Amino acid sequence: MKKEKAKPQVTYVRKRLPSTPVPREREGSPWTGLWAVVTKEMADHLTSVRMHILEVLIALTAIGTVYAAVSSGNVRASGNEFLFLKLFTTAKKPLPSFVDFLGFLVPLIAIALAFDAVNGEFSRHTLPRVLSQPIYRDALLMGKFLAGLFTQALIYSVIWLLVFGLGIVTLGIPPTGEEVGRALWLLLGTVFYGGIWMALALLFSVVFRSPATAALASIATWLFFTVFWDVIAAGLSQVLAPVRYGTLEEIVRQTNTLLALSRMAPGVLFSEIVIALLYPTVRTLSFVLPVQAQGAILGTPLPLSQSVMLIWPHLTGLIAANLLLFAADAYPSCSAEHLPRAAVMVPASCL
Repeated sequence: MKKEKAKPQVTYVRKRLPSTPVPREREGSPWTGLWAVVTKEMADHLTSVRMHILEVLIALTAIGTVYAAVSSGNVRASGNEFLFLKLFTTAKKPLPSFVDFLGFLVPLIAIALAFDAVNGEFSRHTLPRVLSQPIYRDALLMGKFLAGLFTQALIYSVIWLLVFGLGIVTLGIPPTGEEVGRALWLLLGTVFYGGIWMALALLFSVVFRSPATAALASIATWLFFTVFWDVIAAGLSQVLAPVRYGTLEEIVRQTNTLLALSRMAPGVLFSEIVIALLYPTVRTLSFVLPVQAQGAILGTPLPLSQSVMLIWPHLTGLIAANLLLFAADAYPSCSAEHLPRAAVMVPASCL
């Protein structure tokens, strides 16, 4: 009997298709690791070469502004009323006043602290390593933002202390409680004003992979609102509220429209905060007709509480702009190419 030839056994191996990680909704608090990021980023800021450059700028700003204010003679000639506030506002050519320094120094400091906050991590190949830890993207972005905000608050506090310290040495008298209170409110407004430009630079750091592109976009936006927005606001006010017959109502409507459009620029809000706090005799920041000013005692300084009421809408606007820009920072991170999409790190809002 012929034996049947044994058939070779064939083993079938199921080929596994490459699977894509399915994002899972995060568990626990979204702020896990927040303060670890804040302390690490603040340590990086305070020990970086940028901070050494900023320290030189801080010293030059404080010394230059106090020297310009004292040597001009306007501070001592004004008597003993609000002497220290005049240190912030008095200029002597070719040196500008302290608040003029702040006008361009604050945005530059804020942009320098955040333009490479995210894409710089990508360029150094450290971002995947950071996100592989139990740290959510929300905590990472919020930690970088808060670290920059705290660093700015520290920088401006040092400038304020230097100005007051040099003022005490040169003038020979201490500041009053009213002057200290107005300076502290101005410090608060300056921090939130810088927070706007830092949040904007952080947004461009998330959107653009190149730090140079993010820095250029941030500076271009700042120059747009500083140089061109006044011209655009004037043109829009003429279109939205034209003056056809030259009546008082039309002029008032166009002026109020121009004022509202101008306040969309963060620099205008900050400049009005400076005016209300450092010039106590200013009683309003809006357009007022001579008829409406009847009965007001002109030249009488307002108490601090009334000046704070004048700037409260401006502070609210600056804080709201910080929150909106930070929300915009978090939104593009859900789809940005340079942010790795780890399964346990994806926020529920991005699913």
